[in-house]
Amino acid sequence: MKIISLKKGRLILWYTLISVIFLYCPTIKANPTLSKLPNQQLQITGTITDGTLPLAGVTIKVKGATTSVVSDFDGKYSITAHSTDTLIFSYLGYKTIELIVGNRKVIDVKMFDDTTSLREVTVNAGYYKVKDKERTGSISKIGSKDIEKQPVTNVLAAMQGRMAGVNITQNTGVAGGGFDIQIRGQNSLRSDGNRPLYIIDGVPYSSDAVGSDLTGIVLPGPTSPLNSINPTDIESIEVLKDADATAIYGSRGANGVVLITTKKGKEGKTRFTANVSGGFGSVTRLMKLMDTQQYLQMRKEAFVNDGILYGPADYDVNGTWDQNRYTDWQEVLIGGTSEISDVQASISGGSSGTQFLINGNFHKETTVFPGNYNYRKGNLHANLNHESENKKFHINFSMGYTAQQNNQPGIDITQEAILLPPNAPALYDSQGNLNWENSTWNNPLSNLEGKYTSRSNDLFANSLLSYNILPNLISKISFGFTDTRFDDSRTQPSTMYDPAYGLGSEYSSIYVNNTVRKSWIIEPQISWSKKFGKAKTEVLIGSTFQQQTTNQLVQEANGFSSNSLIYNLSSAFHVFDLVDSESVYKYQAFFGRFNFSLNERYILNFTGRRDGSSRFGPGRQFATFGAIGSAWLFSNETFVKEKLGFLSFGKLRVSYGTTGNDQIGDYQFLDTYGSSGNNYGGVNGLEPTRLFNPNFGWETNKKLELALETGFLKDRIFITAGWYSNRSSNQLVGIPLPATTGFNSIQANLDATVQNRGIELTLRTVNFQKESFNWTSSFNLTIARNKLLSFPDLQGSTYENQFVIGQPLNIKKVYHYTGIDPTTGIYQFEDFNKDGLITAAEDKQSIRDLNPKYFGGFQNTITYKNWQLDFLFQFVNQLNYSGSYSTGLPGAMANQPVTVLNHWQNPGDTATYQQYTTGVNSEAMNAFYKFYASDAMISDASYIRLKNLSLSYTIPEQWLKGVKCRLVFQGQNLFTITSYKGADPESRFTTSLPPLRVFTTGLQLTF
Repeated sequence: MKIISLKKGRLILWYTLISVIFLYCPTIKANPTLSKLPNQQLQITGTITDGTLPLAGVTIKVKGATTSVVSDFDGKYSITAHSTDTLIFSYLGYKTIELIVGNRKVIDVKMFDDTTSLREVTVNAGYYKVKDKERTGSISKIGSKDIEKQPVTNVLAAMQGRMAGVNITQNTGVAGGGFDIQIRGQNSLRSDGNRPLYIIDGVPYSSDAVGSDLTGIVLPGPTSPLNSINPTDIESIEVLKDADATAIYGSRGANGVVLITTKKGKEGKTRFTANVSGGFGSVTRLMKLMDTQQYLQMRKEAFVNDGILYGPADYDVNGTWDQNRYTDWQEVLIGGTSEISDVQASISGGSSGTQFLINGNFHKETTVFPGNYNYRKGNLHANLNHESENKKFHINFSMGYTAQQNNQPGIDITQEAILLPPNAPALYDSQGNLNWENSTWNNPLSNLEGKYTSRSNDLFANSLLSYNILPNLISKISFGFTDTRFDDSRTQPSTMYDPAYGLGSEYSSIYVNNTVRKSWIIEPQISWSKKFGKAKTEVLIGSTFQQQTTNQLVQEANGFSSNSLIYNLSSAFHVFDLVDSESVYKYQAFFGRFNFSLNERYILNFTGRRDGSSRFGPGRQFATFGAIGSAWLFSNETFVKEKLGFLSFGKLRVSYGTTGNDQIGDYQFLDTYGSSGNNYGGVNGLEPTRLFNPNFGWETNKKLELALETGFLKDRIFITAGWYSNRSSNQLVGIPLPATTGFNSIQANLDATVQNRGIELTLRTVNFQKESFNWTSSFNLTIARNKLLSFPDLQGSTYENQFVIGQPLNIKKVYHYTGIDPTTGIYQFEDFNKDGLITAAEDKQSIRDLNPKYFGGFQNTITYKNWQLDFLFQFVNQLNYSGSYSTGLPGAMANQPVTVLNHWQNPGDTATYQQYTTGVNSEAMNAFYKFYASDAMISDASYIRLKNLSLSYTIPEQWLKGVKCRLVFQGQNLFTITSYKGADPESRFTTSLPPLRVFTTGLQLTF
């Protein structure tokens, strides 16, 4: 045994002591001169920001002591510490920073995003909140930072391309238009049975359309009630998708749940914020149409092919119209510039016990159509939050009121802009009046004489009261109320018609819609939580009582003594009540949740709901839905930590359960009667409108999901991969009836099953994270497949031309186009049954799926000092009807895309389009109609779009003496990469105004 000398032993002892001090005393390591500083007490102040904006609520704590403070609304703080102390700055979602005080009295701090702590972020799951890392369900979330960077007026527009599994399509570029949304596909055979449930601050918000097809022609699709929500009022949007997340909403969660949480006041001194922005919008894409020379060549060749002479009404070619004239009608009619302006102001603040927020917003947007049209929206949002001194009683009140006014043309003139011959006459004559060119055309501006006007007033209010009965036992009750009033009208004055016809105001008409919808909801709840060593249990029990009343009156009036009285229905010669209805919807439910977790690794979550709906008959009104979800945080396992050090987070979760659907409208099971509208013997009688059938019940949606969440390199790379399978059965549809019954169908359950399966991938990366430069990215991809699994007796039913077993619901059964006969120049189609005839019943067998094959988005955030750049690319792989679908017969008196120039002219030609015809060639006409109803009209409409771009600069605060100023540039729908030959590939309405490309600049001030 070797004996160590005393001298060597002393050296080893000193070396060990110095190493311990060096390794375990980072303060001395970082600044060894601190030991020489006098241990004096200082008053430290400073401002905390994220590099651009102040951070309120940051905790500043003296290390090793109990002293701590919280930054105020302006990010400012003040704390007492010694010069040798270390200050710890911590805030959820940001990296914790430790700084030595030294001899400094002012310490300003810039905090950086921490992807690791993002897993600690609380997610709103509806009736409860859960940490993101502990959730067992599929929930996607976007926050106010993402929403505020987009110059949009509808909540759904702010969500496009940002969430896996959520497909959103804009129907029109007309201000105030609607959007379609599908969360994990189409579950119901009914097109109107796939809407998700919207919840605003705990209050259900009806997604049913408030307009009428007779009035809102300029706005295709249902009018979106979500226009009433101001996007800048929103703090976060969570979308619940799988059974574990949606089952607690029972029948209302079959198609997913959209939870909207509005902003609330924060503790701190009173702060005033003002935002002012302005910009402009224009159509994203226009079709490439023929010029005058190309158009006239097409027309003349059509007459030659048909072997006929120009007729007296062929004004474009017979010399009546100037054949050297050229007008790009798209530029004239829809190529204008929309002016956009926004003004917003808010005031907020409060003490630790009471906080408040009041926010007001005004938006005005003109149109790209000729004329003086505009859309205006004003919004007021208020929030009050109070907590008692003993921290037991808490009350939160939120209120929002929105007033909208929309003035638009009576119809969308986009299709006229496409169809008008390029040598059509001038719009105005020499006196500035509408030019009718001797009654040779319908001046397109005459359509603008008809007006569409709408006014809506929308109020929602919510109050949540909670009381801590015991430290772990909390009782809550929430009250909610909504009041929506929507009035719109569409006029057709006699000034729309050529004065040569001599039509007076007695030919004027108006369609009027008045809708009032009110609802209230009361939801008492009680929750209990308890820790037992390494185990944790949470229990939630509650109930729901809801009622909604809707009144709608749709009227037509015609014949007025003067066009100036067209809005006064009492001045009309005839007034017809087309719809006069009142419906009451009542809903009652009991729900519960039980959550158990062990050792921060194993989590089980049980949810259930017993639903009752007035939309079903006696004995069918109640149903039970539930789900189970589980998660395994395997990154907390010892063997993973030891063997897979690069894996910072890992979670495997699975869920299964059922939800329901009652979106069929009210009173569908009753035998109802309506006024016949016919006067007989001085009495207006009644007529049956629906047959009695109390035997149908809830649609049922069974959902299964398996997902893996992994984080690498301290979560600088975070990947989520999920697979889901949903099956919706017991479909609520109209069962066809024989004509002898007097009714086309009767509402009933059909034993049909629809399946939605898909894969959702999400990738979040921190590319660079330095003091002055940061770059983060996020990517989402959804690959979805929809399939009709079963449909009893489909063949021979009225649905046989709409659905095919084994195929998606959103299909088109069309003729299969095989090409052009090189000898005759006529379109040819496949004869499926080989009978020598091409008929719709037998030969429309080619199937085209119009569902997206995959869709997603790629988002980036880059910050450099006071600059911040955000941009989002949205991509969709899909089919849609081509632009030619809206143009009509090549050779007739209507313009065509330039692609039509590739047509058959001589025997032996190989071309895309058949020979031109004016319409007298019956063989060519018959082939054209089949071509319109064939797969040749459905083309690739995939696209990549720079959906959003935001660039901002924050002026250093010291330049403006405490006033915070931020300059912002924002763009929406900036450019599109696509092979699509139509106007815009997104919208399913090919004849509607495409979405607008929007640019805005703004100034944000905080005092």
